[in-house]
Amino acid sequence: MSRETILNALLVAGLVALPLGAHLAGEPFTVTLATRAVILALAAVGLNIALGLGGLVSLGHAAFFGVGGYAMGILASHAQSYVPLMEAPFLIEGTKSMPVIWLVAVVASALAALLIGMLSLRTSGVYFIMITLAFGQMLYYFAIGWAPYGGEDGLPIYVRNGFPGLNTLVPIQFYALCLVVLLLALALHAVIARSPFGLALDAARQVPERVRAVGLNPTRLKLAAFTLSGAITGLSGALFADLNRFVSPTMLSWQMSGEIMVLVILGGTGRLFGPVVGAAVFVALDHHLGGLTEFWQVWLGVILLAVVLFARGGLIGLIAGERRTDA
Repeated sequence: MSRETILNALLVAGLVALPLGAHLAGEPFTVTLATRAVILALAAVGLNIALGLGGLVSLGHAAFFGVGGYAMGILASHAQSYVPLMEAPFLIEGTKSMPVIWLVAVVASALAALLIGMLSLRTSGVYFIMITLAFGQMLYYFAIGWAPYGGEDGLPIYVRNGFPGLNTLVPIQFYALCLVVLLLALALHAVIARSPFGLALDAARQVPERVRAVGLNPTRLKLAAFTLSGAITGLSGALFADLNRFVSPTMLSWQMSGEIMVLVILGGTGRLFGPVVGAAVFVALDHHLGGLTEFWQVWLGVILLAVVLFARGGLIGLIAGERRTDA
């Protein structure tokens, strides 16, 4: 058994034990912090499929994060105001059921990723980075001007949505729900990485000419990965909005795209549990240093720089004993 496998098992144990211990100790705020880390890790898992497996450096993944968030906000706001979304040609009402909201968020984010990917994948390299950023900013400014749903002020949700059999207002129960979703996403990532699709995607990332030579279309492979990536990130956006009971245009901003990418790079690009480690470090720094100085991101930048220069495979690779040896 490799060191990374043992480390991944320890991380799963920590994800269960630490919040449970905080709950038993009567520290609900710590459980809420852990929930935030888990949700951000889920967003990073989505990006890791596109970046780590497909080599797609996207600076517009906040678009899918925000689409998922607004899917939750719109459905929940119509449910709490008892005003249907649409009355003709057929009735569509709001809902506070998480399974329904998740389905809508995943479908909406996947469609957005499909459309954006179809256009963005006509380019490559820095042009791909910039066009995904441009699409993200377009949606960001659209949300700012979307007055019916709060515009620049955002959209508050007064009561957290419900899940059958759970009281989602209890922090540990909502955390457990988010953790299960994260573990399922990680399992999906692991299955994809070892599947024929994942192997073909990895080949398309490295040598697309050879993929074409065996009759496969590397662009279609990358588009499928990009669409799946957007769907997972959109689901995390719905959970994030539910955690805060608030959705705003900041969820669509380029800063949010940058944060999601930092989580992936910090933990280890392409590493299964890299997003989990990256999110845990990010939330810990935000909590412990953010209260001391508004410039806490400087220390995050120092850590990120050290990881890029000296840690092969991010913090996961560093802890597992893999050090960068190339010049």
